[in-house]
Amino acid sequence: MQYVSTRGEGQPIDFEAAVLAGLAPDGGLYVPTHFPQLDAATLRELRGLPYAEVATRVLAPFVTPSLAEGELRELCEAAYAGFDHPDVAPLRALGAAAGGAPLHLLELFHGPTLAFKDLALQLLGHLFARFLARRGGHATVLGATSGDTGSAAIAGCRGLPGLDIVILHPHERTSAVQRRQMTTILDANVHNFAVRGSFDDCQAMVKTLFRDPAARARFGLTAVNSINTARVLAQIVYYVTAAVALGAPEQRVRFCVPTGNFGDVLAGHWARRMGLPVAELVVATNSNDILARLLETGRYGKGGVAPTLSPSMDIQVSSNFERLLFELHGDDAAAVRADMASLDAGGFDLSAAALAQLRAGFSADRTDDAGTLARIATAHRERGVLIDPHTAVALDVAERHCAADGPDAAPMVVLATAHPAKFPAAVAEATGIAAALPPALADLMERPERYDVIDADAAGLAARMDALGAA
Repeated sequence: MQYVSTRGEGQPIDFEAAVLAGLAPDGGLYVPTHFPQLDAATLRELRGLPYAEVATRVLAPFVTPSLAEGELRELCEAAYAGFDHPDVAPLRALGAAAGGAPLHLLELFHGPTLAFKDLALQLLGHLFARFLARRGGHATVLGATSGDTGSAAIAGCRGLPGLDIVILHPHERTSAVQRRQMTTILDANVHNFAVRGSFDDCQAMVKTLFRDPAARARFGLTAVNSINTARVLAQIVYYVTAAVALGAPEQRVRFCVPTGNFGDVLAGHWARRMGLPVAELVVATNSNDILARLLETGRYGKGGVAPTLSPSMDIQVSSNFERLLFELHGDDAAAVRADMASLDAGGFDLSAAALAQLRAGFSADRTDDAGTLARIATAHRERGVLIDPHTAVALDVAERHCAADGPDAAPMVVLATAHPAKFPAAVAEATGIAAALPPALADLMERPERYDVIDADAAGLAARMDALGAA
């Protein structure tokens, strides 16, 4: 398998090079040159297999020749061994929506940091370690997080030889649990910075350094954000496990995804491109609704970022949409470059054909903080399940969507992206219940923290990173 940049400069590279590069040198995102197919017989064979084995079989075509299938199986088994549920990503039936199709929760919070990012980042950490050991070099993982990516990345990379990890998060815009899951990890190779600004400011700083050839070379930069293609590829797996558990290939399945940076829902689209019978992908946003507005109007335009109860979705520039845009433009990198330049100036409009193609595969809706709290409360009262605010946004959208579509529509799977204990204030406000952290994290609020608060300035960050190297 080869990978190319969405912005078209440079030669195709293999999986190992794409993983270690993260962002392409031209500022684009790497995408596979083709999508291997999961035919009906293969999907049937995947039913009931352990999660690590499904991951091996789904991902093997994407990693060849960088990894042999046996090597990949070894890494997958190591990556998912520490999850606290034997199914890794179990399905929970919720019954039917009011007047609608069956609803299910896909629980993606059974990893070490209680969020869906663990499903990809535990594997990515093992990939980094394997590839760096081969090369005998050093790399610096540089990433921005709106809340969950940082802790999952740190959990996957802490203590690894030949690797430093630098994570930026928006100062005072994550939950205390989210922050502490990052800042209480005191391994020498872990460096946390709280940025005075939004997640988009953090992401812009990361992209600025990745676009600087001197900085990339000096620090040996690589990425763990979903700009790293391995992140999106690894997330394909749980769409497959959920669909086959519900009867694929004979049964089509819909997914409703709480969406900020577009990586998670893009993984569902890539699964669909591989042949998974995905009837619909529903994008659920909070009041930071650039993606819902795009599907309504065809304009992809920046707006201000409003803090919400679902902070991991407080994003106005969804980086992974560039990968879908490349597809909508028929793999025309020049058109992508033009759109990205227009976005820097404020925004761009999709062509009528591109908008029609987008709407054929995706729908979208939004839920504000009041709706989020109301859905947390009703999910607990009526369905007996405690959910976090991000999952609540998706469940609220899914309930309305299913009610409108009627009882004969395909079953709807809502991605439950975080454990409710990561957002105790919102859950308590909605239900009066204090969601308890698992025993392994019970003392999290008492652990010492280590992080620095910095301005949203890429040059200042580079100077800080130079000082870390000197230290």
